[in-house]
Amino acid sequence: MKNILVIIVLSAGLFFSQDVAAQKVKTVQLEQTPGKFTQEKLKLKAGTPYVFEISNKGVDHAVGFVLAPKGKTEAENHIKSAYVTEVVLDGKSQTSNEVVLEAGDYVYFCPLNPTEQYNLTVK
Repeated sequence: MKNILVIIVLSAGLFFSQDVAAQKVKTVQLEQTPGKFTQEKLKLKAGTPYVFEISNKGVDHAVGFVLAPKGKTEAENHIKSAYVTEVVLDGKSQTSNEVVLEAGDYVYFCPLNPTEQYNLTVK
């Protein structure tokens, strides 16, 4: 009986670890040009881990990336794990940390470029 319990526990652990491994991190690539992002709207799946990769294409100074819930763009509401790990210089790219988003409406923008706020919908 003890052996059966050990087998069940190990099988459950193996199943769970395979399920977690199946959720691969997806990269969302965004380009910034002077005054705007080239991709103006995003739709993503809730619960999927994402990394945002931001490229600076011709902006003659450093750019960044902010993701926030729609209507709550003050700094205290920013999703800080979505910030790029370093400012992005012209001709370079940088990535954010991993982000898992809940269903809802968000906006993304660059306060350094500056850009308008673009819509990101998560379902």
